[in-house]
Amino acid sequence: MLTVVVVIHLMLVIALIGVVLLQKSEGGGLVSSTSGFLTGRGTANVLTRTTALLAAGFFITSLALSWLAGLDRKPSSIIPAGGAPAGQQSQMPTAPVAPLSTGGGVLNQLNGRSTAPTGAPPAPGPSGGPQVPESR
Repeated sequence: MLTVVVVIHLMLVIALIGVVLLQKSEGGGLVSSTSGFLTGRGTANVLTRTTALLAAGFFITSLALSWLAGLDRKPSSIIPAGGAPAGQQSQMPTAPVAPLSTGGGVLNQLNGRSTAPTGAPPAPGPSGGPQVPESR
């Protein structure tokens, strides 16, 4: 169905281009006077009527193509509908997060690494908050 509409659309496009190129130019473009606009001579022209019919067919087939293209689309969600089964947990291993007072920087703490020696207890701070580095 889609292929048939595409072929008809392409034939309309080629015919529309041909009919527009066959029309005689009256010159002036956008700055021409409107004295001949919609006069009896202008509307009775066969090429003008053919152009209008081909343009209407072009718009109809364009709308049909957009409608047919949207038929196969289904809304999707980034959140899974069923969730994870009860027996399965996340496959990503979880590393214990070191406390903030062990030092080593925030990135190392987020990765679960510390620059403090393993087995050494964390040094308690005077206020329990982050420590200021001291030169040694």
